[in-house]
Amino acid sequence: MLIPGATSAHKPARAWLRAGGLACACLLAACASLHTAIPDLPKDTPANWQARNSAAGGHAPDLDHWWRAFDDPVLNALIERALKDNLNIQIAGERLQAARAARHAKRGMFWPNLNFRTYVETTPNASTGFLEVGLDSTWEFGFFGRATGNKRMNLADENLAIIDDAAMRVSVIAEVTRNYVELRAAQARAKVLDETVAVRRKQVELAQKRVATRLGTQIELDRAQTELLQAQNEAAEPALTVMQTQQALAVLFGTTAPDPALLTAAIQPALPAIDFHQTPADLVRTRPDIRRAEQNIVRAAGELGIARADLWPKLGIYSTFVSSTALTSTHLNDDFVFIAGPTISLPILDWSARRQVVNARERALQASVLAYREAVIEGVAEAQTALAQFDAKSALMENAQKTLALDERGAQSARTLQRIGLGDGLETAGADLAAAQALLARNLAVRDRALAYIALYKAFGGAIPPLAKDTKSEGSP
Repeated sequence: MLIPGATSAHKPARAWLRAGGLACACLLAACASLHTAIPDLPKDTPANWQARNSAAGGHAPDLDHWWRAFDDPVLNALIERALKDNLNIQIAGERLQAARAARHAKRGMFWPNLNFRTYVETTPNASTGFLEVGLDSTWEFGFFGRATGNKRMNLADENLAIIDDAAMRVSVIAEVTRNYVELRAAQARAKVLDETVAVRRKQVELAQKRVATRLGTQIELDRAQTELLQAQNEAAEPALTVMQTQQALAVLFGTTAPDPALLTAAIQPALPAIDFHQTPADLVRTRPDIRRAEQNIVRAAGELGIARADLWPKLGIYSTFVSSTALTSTHLNDDFVFIAGPTISLPILDWSARRQVVNARERALQASVLAYREAVIEGVAEAQTALAQFDAKSALMENAQKTLALDERGAQSARTLQRIGLGDGLETAGADLAAAQALLARNLAVRDRALAYIALYKAFGGAIPPLAKDTKSEGSP
């Protein structure tokens, strides 16, 4: 039956149009059905911190410049120097640039390409040579999720390099701060221990006088001399810590020579009152291991998308233009050939193996989701532990400060009694020793609180710079 207004000549054309439209519809449906969605990330962070003991008020968390809470210009300058000169940071920066260059190179995977070529051929009897000059162009469309999968993998690789670069900066800053805190604490400890040696030496002198005047015993003198030797041994210990921390800082600065500014003792850095108001979700999710786990999910989704696309044909367009010139002793003969058309690569015999690859990628994606959840749980646990440790060290420092105040008051009273004749030198020396021990305990408590603070910010992970995003839509089916 003929359609009104149509001739039989139109039937083949309309049939081809219908077939083409049906093929396009099937292609679009297949592309839509094969889109691999990135799974929703699980939420495993509690609403608030647990077991908080810190005082109200104080400084809010600062992931970008947390070391500035020490209010130490020397430390600030050292960190700026390390960020500029540290070799590991430079290595991470070069790897980041390499990842960005690789991503830029891989963006053209599904763009049309054009190749120019020349070559020479001869006939079997070698009577004629042909010079061929041609242009070839291929264009794979990246259908069925292949382009999207590649895009996700390349993006995840660049973001992993960004995270590694930021993580290296966090690690270097923490190491510089830790070594600086231990250096200043050791220098302060050395000063107190030298004063302790002086007091112990005075005790020995008093004990010798008491023995000479028969007011004391040899046992008391021997005990005083033993305590002096112990004090001298203890006074030698900070020197090793000072040398080790100075050398560690030199390595962090990319050199072998210690900084001359660190050779002179300075005030031990101390923290003000600090309280953390934000929730774990606000802080812990900046941890590099959690951000890496996020990007591993994106990469696994890209690998799954490519594996699913490999079950379907690879479609594209191919064209070539060749100019062939026959070279003989008598004449030149030129021919031109242009060919263009679609290309298709269809898996047949290995389809089952490709299906198993899809199954493997699906399991890998599920494993990456579980790995992300594990990273969040471990991060929260580490941060909770570090926060509890910081609170405990803060309480110990407050107690050490109170003990120091009491012992210093006792030493002052002992000196007053000696001055008015109601006490002797041994009592004053004993009170001075108690105050020195309290000062040592306070200095160690200040150091331990500072180290706990550093560990806490390492648990938080520090600030991560903005990650790379695809400015184009994920458009290719």
